[in-house]
Amino acid sequence: MPKTLFLFLLFSLPGVAQITINKSAATIATRFAPPVGFERVTNEPASFSTYLRNLPLKPWNSKVLYFDGRSKNTPDVYLSVVDLKIGKRDLHQCADAVMRLRAEYLYANRRFDEIHFNFVSDGKPRYFKNYAQGDYTYAKFWKYMEYIFTSANTRSLHNELKSAPMQKMQIGDVFIQKGIPFGHAVIVVDMAQNPATGQKVYLLAQSYMPAQEIQLLINPNNASFSPWYELKNETLKTPEWTFEPADLRRF
Repeated sequence: MPKTLFLFLLFSLPGVAQITINKSAATIATRFAPPVGFERVTNEPASFSTYLRNLPLKPWNSKVLYFDGRSKNTPDVYLSVVDLKIGKRDLHQCADAVMRLRAEYLYANRRFDEIHFNFVSDGKPRYFKNYAQGDYTYAKFWKYMEYIFTSANTRSLHNELKSAPMQKMQIGDVFIQKGIPFGHAVIVVDMAQNPATGQKVYLLAQSYMPAQEIQLLINPNNASFSPWYELKNETLKTPEWTFEPADLRRF
């Protein structure tokens, strides 16, 4: 084995899955192999699903950073950190990170007309194309995103998304609760399936409060599968929030 390749293995007890993590890999798809017996679901090359599973990751053991540079020292929450800058303002929180990932995908594919999100104040969309006025630089795009972060939240995003059945989950789907006074949102960033049994597993990512980098969540319910979650039509417990199947929604 090359010296530059480091593997972290969780060896299972009989009947329990084995997880392989390539600590030197730099994307979700290359760092986290599916559990033994599972295969990643196929995606179109230019799809949102492919974009998410290929998100860049910071080096292994990196800490999640808050907007002000402090570290999120909670090893029981996340296993890896997405390598995307979040700005210097306390704006990039849970729903913001979900909107940001969707917008980044559309921006990378120059689908500018499709970048829009609703304001919580009136429920109406604000379009990037109108905001940009012909300036499609990334600097302008980021200003637009902070404009959205300021006036959209879990409530507006929840109302904007469409309900999705749990058993038909897709990469890019979002578990989201409006909450009073606060809600939360996490996004499905990868999926795999056991071809023999049909059982599916998935990976989740989130931001949180205060504004912080996007992180790949551990599975607090099943250490032998972590960070993968088994797809079940039941209450979902994540490290910092609990969701119900009815909370799953889709762009």
